Amino acid sequence: MSALSFIKRAGRSKPSSPAAPMLSRSTAAGTPSSSRSPVVDTDATTDRYSFPSNPSANPKAVVTGGTKGSYYRFTILTSKLIRYEWSPDGGFEDRVSTFALFRNFDAPAFRTVDKEDRLEIITDHFHLQYDKKKFSTYGFSVKVADDVWRYDGNSYGDLGGTARTLDGAWGRVDLDPGVLSRRAYAVLDDSKSMLFDADGWIATRKPGRIDGYIFAYNGDHKAAIKDFYRLSGSQPVLPRWTLGNWWSRYHAYSAEEYLELMDHFQKEGVPLSAAVIDMDWHKVRIPSKYGSGWTGYSWNRDLFPQPDKFLKQLHDRRLKVTVNDHPADGIRAFEDQYKEVAKALNHDTSHEEPIRFDCCSRNFMDAYFDVLKVGLEKQGIDFWWIDWQQGTRSRIPGVDPLWVLNHYHYLTSRRNVKTIEKPITFSRYAGAGSHRYPIGFSGDTQISWAGLQFQPEFTATASNIGYGWWSHDIGGHWGGWRSNELTVRWVQLGVFSPILRLHSSKSLWNSKEPWSFESQPGQIIKDFLVLRHRLVPYLYTMNIRAAFDAEPLIQPMYWNHPHTEEAYHVPTQYYFGPNLIVAPITSPDDGITLTSSTRAWLPEGRYVSLFAPHIVYTGNRHIQLHRPLDQIPVLAKEGTIIPLDTTPTVSNGTPRPEEITILLVVGKDAHFNLLEEPHASSHHYEIPHEDPRKNFTSTPITWNQKAGRLTIGPERNPHSQYHTSPNRYWKVRLIGHTATEASLKTSGAGHWKVTKVDGSTEIDLGPVFRSGATGSAGQVFEMFVGHDLQLDVLDFRKQAFDRIHRAEGWYADKDRVWNCVADANSGSVQERVERLYHLDGVYASLKNSVMEVWAADDRAEGTAFGREIWTSVAGVGEEDWDDYVLV
Repeated sequence: MSALSFIKRAGRSKPSSPAAPMLSRSTAAGTPSSSRSPVVDTDATTDRYSFPSNPSANPKAVVTGGTKGSYYRFTILTSKLIRYEWSPDGGFEDRVSTFALFRNFDAPAFRTVDKEDRLEIITDHFHLQYDKKKFSTYGFSVKVADDVWRYDGNSYGDLGGTARTLDGAWGRVDLDPGVLSRRAYAVLDDSKSMLFDADGWIATRKPGRIDGYIFAYNGDHKAAIKDFYRLSGSQPVLPRWTLGNWWSRYHAYSAEEYLELMDHFQKEGVPLSAAVIDMDWHKVRIPSKYGSGWTGYSWNRDLFPQPDKFLKQLHDRRLKVTVNDHPADGIRAFEDQYKEVAKALNHDTSHEEPIRFDCCSRNFMDAYFDVLKVGLEKQGIDFWWIDWQQGTRSRIPGVDPLWVLNHYHYLTSRRNVKTIEKPITFSRYAGAGSHRYPIGFSGDTQISWAGLQFQPEFTATASNIGYGWWSHDIGGHWGGWRSNELTVRWVQLGVFSPILRLHSSKSLWNSKEPWSFESQPGQIIKDFLVLRHRLVPYLYTMNIRAAFDAEPLIQPMYWNHPHTEEAYHVPTQYYFGPNLIVAPITSPDDGITLTSSTRAWLPEGRYVSLFAPHIVYTGNRHIQLHRPLDQIPVLAKEGTIIPLDTTPTVSNGTPRPEEITILLVVGKDAHFNLLEEPHASSHHYEIPHEDPRKNFTSTPITWNQKAGRLTIGPERNPHSQYHTSPNRYWKVRLIGHTATEASLKTSGAGHWKVTKVDGSTEIDLGPVFRSGATGSAGQVFEMFVGHDLQLDVLDFRKQAFDRIHRAEGWYADKDRVWNCVADANSGSVQERVERLYHLDGVYASLKNSVMEVWAADDRAEGTAFGREIWTSVAGVGEEDWDDYVLV
C-alpha cells in the first residue's frame, strides 16, 4: 500500500489586542516631506499612517547622563534585555523604528553603581560596565554568565537570521544575524534603521547617534524570541487561504490560457488557493523612448482583453489573485493612469516626462496607492507581489525603498479585507521587524541540489529574527536542468514549508504542472499538493500559535533543545509545529537502494514515521534516514495529534473541512486545540478579549494515554450563541499502532468501524455533534480505545528484507547482508553489526539503509540499537552524485 495512503484514502465514501497609543511627535534631521496629496478616490482610502505602537520607554527603566559632547541612555527593558544609546548632542530617539515599536515594558529589578567616570548596571542576568565616554571596545562591556560582550558597533547572533533575497544564489548565502546565539548574548544594532513620525510618515535618524539592544538570554532561545516580539510586535495572523497551494510561473499567459490551466488543475484533483500572475499581465513591449517594460500598471489587452471578467472568473474558482509589481520606473506616459496620477501630483504632462518613483514623497505614495492602484484593486487584484530589486538607497539617506513599500502596502491592504480577510503583502525581507509584513518573497531561486539543500536551513534560521512566513520558488526558478527527482524533493519540502508557491522561469521547458512530469513523479507531486490542503487545519492552528504564542511554525532544533550540542549540528532539520520533526531529502537517489538519505538527530523519546508508519525510532542519537521518492522523513513523537482535512474531494480555496481525520500517535498524553475562523453564518468581526485566541472557533482534542480515552469537543464559536452548522464527519487514525483490536466505546450516537491500514488503525466515527452554547460546557464526544496503547514494535527483519530486495546489486552481496541481520546463530548482535560494516564490495548506502531499520527501535528483540555503526558515504554533490564509497 502506498506510503501516502492516509492522503489518498482519507476521504469517506459518499453517504488582535487593542492598539496602544502612537508616540507623540518629535523632530529629526532629514525628515521627508509629509504634506498630503489630493486623493482622487476618497472611498478607497485607508488610513495607512496609523498602526499600534508604544515606543517611549518606562521612565523607571531608564538610566541616563553625560556631559557636553558625550551623552548616554540605557533602558532596562527586562532583566535580560537592555537598550543602549549614545549621543553627541544630548538627544535620544523615542520614535518608532522599523524594528522597535513597543519599548514601554514594566521596569524590572536592577541596581546601579554610578561613579564620576564609571557606570554599572546590574540585574540577575547581566552586569554592564561603562566608562561614560563614547562607546568603545574597552569602555563599554556587558558580562552575561561566563561571556563578556564588548561594544564594536555591530549586530551579533552567531546562529544566524535571514537575508534579503536568494536572487542569484547558487546554494548558500551569508545570513544577517538574528537575536539568538551560542554565546550568552546576542546584539541587534538599530542605529541606522528608518523611523516613523507621530503622523505615521517616515523619518530618518540624526547622524552620529548610536542605538542598539543586547539580548542576554544565555541559551534561552524561546524567551529571547518572545521578548523580541514584545519589543517589535508579533507576527500577524495570516488569512487561511494563504496556507494552500499558490500557482506562479513567469510566462506570458493569455486570459484564456490561464483559466484553462486553472480548470486543468481542478480536473486533475489538485487544489489551489492563490493565482499569481507575473509581469506579463501589464504592457511589456513599449516604445523604446519609455525605457524597459519591467514596470507597468496598464493591462496588456492583447492577452487580457477583459481584465474585470478574467479576475472575476478566477474569484469564481475560489482563488485569490496577486500580480507582479516592479515599481522602480514609476509611472510613464504610456500608462492608462498616467494623466490621472499626474493630475493628483500636479505633474506637467506636456512633454510626457515620467512620474518618478519616489518613496520619500508622501504625495507620491498617496497617489501610488489611491490613484494608480486602487482602480486595479477594484477590478479584482487582491494583493500585490512587490518585486523591488534596486537596493537600499533612495534620495534621502537612511530610507530604504523596500521598507517603505512593505510597510505601506501592508497597511493599505486593510482596505481589501472583505476579500483577502486579513492584511497581507508579498515582498522581500527588509531587515529586523519585517516579520510584521508577511508574506516574504525570497527571490529568484536557482534550480540545483545546492539551492534545495540550503533552503530548509534558510527557512529555519529566519525564525531567529522572528521571520516565520517565507515563500520560496518551490522547484527553483532559473538555470539548472530538468530533474523529476529534484522537483519532487522540492515540492515535498514545500509542503512542509511556511508557504507553498510553485514557480518557474520564462522557459518552454521549465514549468511545474504535475502532469508535465513522467507518471510516477507527476503522481507524487499531485499527492503532496493535495496533502498541503489536507494539512490546513493543522497549519491554521499553528498560524494562530505563531501570532499569539511567539512560536513560529518552523523552528531550528536547538529552540527546543538549547543545551544539547547535537541540536546545533543538523541545520536542515527542523520542528514543524510542536511535535513534528522534518528532515528533508536534499540529495539525489543513491542509485543502489533506490532511496535518498539524510543524516538526522532525534531527541530523546520515541517517534513514528508518518510516511512509513511501520517504522518506529528510539531517539537521543543520530541516525541515517533513507526514503524512496514518494516519502519525506516526517517524524511524530509519542503524544502527537495532527488534524487533517479529509473531505472526500478537495477543492480550491481552503474551506472549513466537512471531514477531519485525527492522526494520533499513542504512547503519551496528547492535546490539540483546533482553531478555525468562526462559521460562515457568524458575524465577521473580532470581539475584544484578553486572550485573542477566543476570537476563533475552538475544538479541543485530548488523548488520555493511561485511560485510552479520546475526547473531541466541545466546539466553541465566539460569535454565535449556538452552533448552526451541520455535524462534522470524524475519523481517527492511530499512526503506527495495529497491535490491539480496538474495543470501542463511545459516549455519542453514530456509527463507526475499525480497519487496519498501512501500519495504522483507522476508526470511522461518522458524524459527531460536539457543540454547545457559547460559554457552556457544551457536548463532548468521548471514545475509549484501549488502556495504555503503545506504538507497534518494529519488525526490523521484514523492513531489512524489503530494503535488501529492492536494492540493485549482486545477489551474492544481498545474501551476505541478509545473513548479518537475520542469522542470529552466526554471532552476537555486536559481532554481526561489525561484520556488516566490514563487508567488502557492498555499497555503503545499502549497509546504512539496513542499519537504519535494524537499529531503529530499542524494544525489538535482536535490535542493533546502541550498537549501530554508520558507514561513510562520499559527499553527494552536483558533480559526483552517483559516486559512492565501497567499504
